Amino acid sequence: MKKEAVDHPTHYNKGKIEVIEAIEDWDLNFSEGNVIKYVARHRFKGEPLEDLKKAQWYLNRLIENLEKNLNN
Repeated sequence: MKKEAVDHPTHYNKGKIEVIEAIEDWDLNFSEGNVIKYVARHRFKGEPLEDLKKAQWYLNRLIENLEKNLNN
């Protein structure tokens, strides 16, 4: 496995910063970070619709958890 496949693959570097830098800077939790990650990278990987559906899954989970907390 090439280093690029693990450390800074090309689909991670489509702008001035990597997505992980924004996620860490914004102090996002796991699910929040995954929503951002999958949306930001979906156009640069082989299955864009699959990545958007992954983002949707994490977003739905965030919404469900927030709704549960608001109802308790």
